[in-house]
Amino acid sequence: MPAAKKTARRTLLVTSAALSSLALTAPVALAAPSPSTSPSPSTSPSATPPAKMSTVGGERLGQAGTQVDLGTGAPVLPKDLTARSWIVADAESGAVLASHNAHWRLPPASTMKMLFADTVLPKFPKTEKHKVVPADLAGIGAGSSLVGIKEGETYTVRDLWLGVFLRSGNDAVHVLSAMNDGVDTTVQQMNEHAEELQALDTHVVSPDGYDAPGQVSSAYDLTLVARSGLQKKDFREYCSTVRAQFPGETKKSKKGKSVRKSFEIQNTNRLLSGDYDTPVYQGIAGVKNGNTTNAGATFTGVAERNGKVLLVTVMNPSKNDHNEVYKETSKLFDWGFKAAGKAQPVGELVAPRGAQASAQPGATASSGQAGGSGDASSDPVTKKAAAEEDSGGIGTALAITGGALVLLAAAAFLVNRRWPLPDLVRRRPRP
Repeated sequence: MPAAKKTARRTLLVTSAALSSLALTAPVALAAPSPSTSPSPSTSPSATPPAKMSTVGGERLGQAGTQVDLGTGAPVLPKDLTARSWIVADAESGAVLASHNAHWRLPPASTMKMLFADTVLPKFPKTEKHKVVPADLAGIGAGSSLVGIKEGETYTVRDLWLGVFLRSGNDAVHVLSAMNDGVDTTVQQMNEHAEELQALDTHVVSPDGYDAPGQVSSAYDLTLVARSGLQKKDFREYCSTVRAQFPGETKKSKKGKSVRKSFEIQNTNRLLSGDYDTPVYQGIAGVKNGNTTNAGATFTGVAERNGKVLLVTVMNPSKNDHNEVYKETSKLFDWGFKAAGKAQPVGELVAPRGAQASAQPGATASSGQAGGSGDASSDPVTKKAAAEEDSGGIGTALAITGGALVLLAAAAFLVNRRWPLPDLVRRRPRP
């Protein structure tokens, strides 16, 4: 059977039990503390991880320090990792291949925007238009990253999401939050969604990830959120787009006509767009980066190589080299691809709380596309993943049959996926 067809046939299967899932390959405990028993969010991160952390996904993930079980032939971990917290996980099986302080609650910076998108993105069709009023842009933190939204101008929802993912625009987040009945409502919904995903280390204060007292997440939680978001077609499109045209400000021409030109925006994820000291990572297809004073540099990425799809999250490297968070992420991706099938899992990414309750035998798959109908097939083997050249980016490189929850006789959580083929996530030609 050709490798491409094997890739198309792969499915995510995580055995579910009393707390939604049990480890597939390692006997790990999944006792998930309720939000009321979790440690309260701190206003600033300590220099060392707490002695007691969450054990969602397995007992070892709640332990401080590096957790890894090197099997026969598995390479050793990179020696020069300086991040406070990181995790390497198989995106399909959910197996955590290695971690370091996985549940340490730290400021997330703009990686919090993944949770914002996973919560709000399905609420509005991408073609919906919104005229920005002054109140939409109120409360944006000083020094925030902006895409350049102007009062009185009209933008499509797609424009706004490109601003969120490519430029990490806090102005775009606030406009979308205003459309979603305001920042307070959006924050509440994000916290509720985090609990549903079992991302119990996460506490949202600001939807854009701007530094705020008590706003925390963890490498484990950010990886859970990314995995959930990647089941949505629009999420995959936006997070994998390298560059796009963004509407500018309407101005009068010399002839007195109103003219609105666009300008190019580029994704600030350097593993996707590249930089002078950071090449585009082979097989990268998203997801989101962040950087603030309290959080330092944070990043969650997804990449595919040789039929294997990995998720890596890195939080706050202490080394101050340029693009260090991407360099450490690349090293962990390299290790993960070499260790896959050799390193024994030390935990797992758990299923959402409602996975069993919402799934029904023979349920129809849904793409999770905002404002659109599902694009999944009841026979996903017959449909191959297709990449779109969208605004010069990878587009829907991660053509996953996302969000299809099927309750099996053995009470398992099944998500049918079409992960990218290697040629769909290659580096695109640059002009």
